[in-house]
Amino acid sequence: MTDARTEILRRIRAAAVPPAPAAPRQYLRHAPGLDRADRPAVLDLFAERLNEYGAAVLRADDAGAAVARALDGARSVVVPAGLPDAWTADWTGDIRPDRPPLDTARLDATDAVLTACTAAVAESGTLILDGGPGQGRRAATLLPDLHVCVVRAAQVHSALPGALAALDPARPLTFISGPSATADIEMIRVRGVHGPRRLSVVLLP
Repeated sequence: MTDARTEILRRIRAAAVPPAPAAPRQYLRHAPGLDRADRPAVLDLFAERLNEYGAAVLRADDAGAAVARALDGARSVVVPAGLPDAWTADWTGDIRPDRPPLDTARLDATDAVLTACTAAVAESGTLILDGGPGQGRRAATLLPDLHVCVVRAAQVHSALPGALAALDPARPLTFISGPSATADIEMIRVRGVHGPRRLSVVLLP
């Protein structure tokens, strides 16, 4: 058996195998048909994509007032460490800091979670979290029914390649494109299966 295995491996190594073709590297680094220097157009596309997914977009100069609007109807919200206090200053509900980490039952019993993000992608309407200050851990962004995310205009990239350049691959990256949803074999769309049913984005200048 050993001799046969050795002979087979020898023949494989000796076979003439053509070299693998070079991988293309000329990736399109911005959304097609969009001038990436046109920041209003990039932000408009970001909001459009989010709306297509069923997410709500609130454009505002003041995070506090906009967050209070986004949390309207919620009675409690989880806030991760590092989140600016000003973002919840106008809201009167139950604020639950996730420090020390809340257990699963407590998270599941909380109406909403409020986070920042590390980057966003206009072309796909995607939010990217890396667990940094104000972003928290994945469990906190998966169990509450509503996720409110505050995004600054400078964090919005035209397309994914630009956003990737701003990310640390060693961080725990989470990509969020709209509210959590899935469809069964009959193509019946169900929200909230893998995460929040509702997503609201507060877009700041």
